Amino acid sequence: MNGSSSERLACRVYLRSVDKDDRSEFLKLMRLSQQLHHPWISPPLTEATFAAYLARTRSDDHDGLLLCSKHDDAIIGVININNIVRGSFLSASLGYYAGAPYAGQGLMREGLELVKGYAFYTLGLHRLEANIQPDNHRSITLVQQCGFVREGLSKSFLFIDGKWSDHERWTALHDRPTLKS
Repeated sequence: MNGSSSERLACRVYLRSVDKDDRSEFLKLMRLSQQLHHPWISPPLTEATFAAYLARTRSDDHDGLLLCSKHDDAIIGVININNIVRGSFLSASLGYYAGAPYAGQGLMREGLELVKGYAFYTLGLHRLEANIQPDNHRSITLVQQCGFVREGLSKSFLFIDGKWSDHERWTALHDRPTLKS
């Protein structure tokens, strides 16, 4: 390690799969973070919605990852790799949210960089897409810091907070060699 700031920062967090034993800590953090998340995302807040979330992360086309503190193993946030498509597409979309006590500390940036590496090198994906509401400036700043590029605007893209919301489409690509058929 040469001591650059990004390398020093990367030492604070790690990723792991969400598990049923995380229910209590996860729900407590999400309930505490409702004001931070509204109106951008509606994370699981009840035992039933956590169980549904956990089941979804066990499917072949989703991967639910917890961002945790190396210091005390506390859950800091969530980064989901959703709608994983294999074959010639090798693509997925991201969903992510921090816990309120950890917001603004650069921890989600570290986690998103780790997820990019995991998605590109472990899962073998070529493209990651983050769809972000145009007024969600913190999330846009996050993906910009992680090298995502804005591709455009998707009108009425997701139903969030009781209405269809436009989203900016931000992508990161892995410059991998051509696949052999």
